[in-house]
Amino acid sequence: MELSNYLFFTTHCEEALNFYSKCGIGTVVSMMRHGENGMPVRTESMRGKIMHAQFKGAGVNFFASDNDDAEPMRGSAMIFMLEDRSQTERLFGGLADGGRITTPLAVQPWGDYFGKLTDKFGVQWMLNCTSKT
Repeated sequence: MELSNYLFFTTHCEEALNFYSKCGIGTVVSMMRHGENGMPVRTESMRGKIMHAQFKGAGVNFFASDNDDAEPMRGSAMIFMLEDRSQTERLFGGLADGGRITTPLAVQPWGDYFGKLTDKFGVQWMLNCTSKT
């Protein structure tokens, strides 16, 4: 058994996945579009949007799609557990581009280097680095 997250976007899934690739998280490994190759399309505005995609990288595996009836993302966050402070800073800076930092990267009371943000697509990210240097 494996638990993976599934991100629902309204119409910006492809843009978000391209952004995550540029941040160095991973790449899209499979993708199906609404209305292509026999896939159904609920409304014409969804034609060509992402029906289902899988995104993978080192230690990363999640799924995503466009759904014009998707609920806004809330009450959940993607968390990276890291051991390299410079990697944490690079990833945090990339994900924060155009987004909103809610907890700046800093050493927290539990002793780890931690920060939290909401990216420009509404996805919450937490980065926790256990390295003390």
